[in-house]
Amino acid sequence: MAALGNTGATSSPMVILAPKTKTKKKHFVQQKVKVFRASDPVLSVFMWGVNHSINDLNQVPVPVMLLPDDFKANTKIKVNNHLFNKENLPGHFKFKEYCPQVFRNLRERFGIEDLDYQVSLTRSPPFSVDDQGEGLLLNSYDRTLVVKQISSEDVADMHNILSEYHQHIVKCHGNTLLPQFLGMYRVTVDSEETYLMVMRNMFSHRLVVHRKYDLKGSLVDREASDKERVKELPTFKDMDFRNNMQKVYVTEEEKEKFMEKLNRDVEFLVRLKIMDYSLLLGIHDIGRAEREEEECEEEVKEEDPEAENGLVPGPTVGSYGNSPEGIAGYMSSVKPLGPGEFDPYVDVYAVRSCPGAPQREVYFMGLIDVLTQYDTKKKAAHAAKTVKHGAGAEISTVHPEQYAKRFRDFISNIFAVKLHLCKFRYYVSLSSALLWFPSCELNLDCLNFCFCRGLDENTNFMCEINMRCWLKA
Repeated sequence: MAALGNTGATSSPMVILAPKTKTKKKHFVQQKVKVFRASDPVLSVFMWGVNHSINDLNQVPVPVMLLPDDFKANTKIKVNNHLFNKENLPGHFKFKEYCPQVFRNLRERFGIEDLDYQVSLTRSPPFSVDDQGEGLLLNSYDRTLVVKQISSEDVADMHNILSEYHQHIVKCHGNTLLPQFLGMYRVTVDSEETYLMVMRNMFSHRLVVHRKYDLKGSLVDREASDKERVKELPTFKDMDFRNNMQKVYVTEEEKEKFMEKLNRDVEFLVRLKIMDYSLLLGIHDIGRAEREEEECEEEVKEEDPEAENGLVPGPTVGSYGNSPEGIAGYMSSVKPLGPGEFDPYVDVYAVRSCPGAPQREVYFMGLIDVLTQYDTKKKAAHAAKTVKHGAGAEISTVHPEQYAKRFRDFISNIFAVKLHLCKFRYYVSLSSALLWFPSCELNLDCLNFCFCRGLDENTNFMCEINMRCWLKA
């Protein structure tokens, strides 16, 4: 039926799997509760394996401290000729989990309970992200987790940095812009191996992202292609960010907190000689979400008159809604979140725009692609691009220290700066003043004074306009 085995250091309690018949029966009883249905057999095995792994971890005491061998350990499961759920699971498969105790510890430090992690990944199949490239890129059914297909080289790179990554997370108490790595697995179906990494979703599980940027701080070949631009949610790049006059409007305090985390994380990446990472920036437009929600509610009312009496709730366009279970499951039991609102314990990469910003927005910002080291291939790519574009060009393949400096300089300038109070004297109408300075805070005392004098908004007058302007250049 099922053959269980393991490899790795014997000092890790996770690699000891009892080969008793009773244990096998227990696993098959558990499967009768959960039937893992997914269109892709790899996903069915993945869901089965995560469920099996978490159930086994719950039977093992949490170690007082991690040992060096825990960073090399793994568990393996091989199933042959099983009969249960054969409509959804292949007859032969293997499942391997890397460093189970380490990732268990990381999940705890990131505030994710194992049972919530299990539910988010196994209650319903993960679904494909619309703009995925090569390999699988999936969201968990509740959108709190991302499952990404990686290469065997990525697995080796992850093993190389895992100890340092864990130490960094411990030192910063989980307060980081780096990807939150939560689990790493290998699924083997029909002798084909698929490597999967589970991470926290940097975007919201409920707020829709309307614009997306991938920023490296380089301007050479950093513009979205025509093919990319026609997508429903294209990924724009550095040149697009500049050409669109895009800015991030947050308070000075939020900017300082963000840059402190960014500098700490980038210094960590430099120590590991890692480069070519990006800042993923997602933008949720609160005003647009509210308009889309109102339009959707109107359509529902027209299609079903009972909706006017509150009998049929309209779908929410500006948000995905709350998950009934899983990592964000407790949200359904508390006060519902309003437009643009989020739980900072779930949407840990989110920052809301500050009062007075031209647009009401929520920003999601985190570092991605952090496994690329400055090896021989990158050195060769750097030499080739230098010959093509010249030594002074801002190419992406440069030495880690140079890459980090350029990256931090670029990111520090994506934020809009609020100028000090400025005073202007104009002979204009109020309507013209409001039209000319839409992103400024007009002094209310000035406006009230004008109306008290009996002037309407179209009457010209000499006045002193006090305003705080946003510097976008």
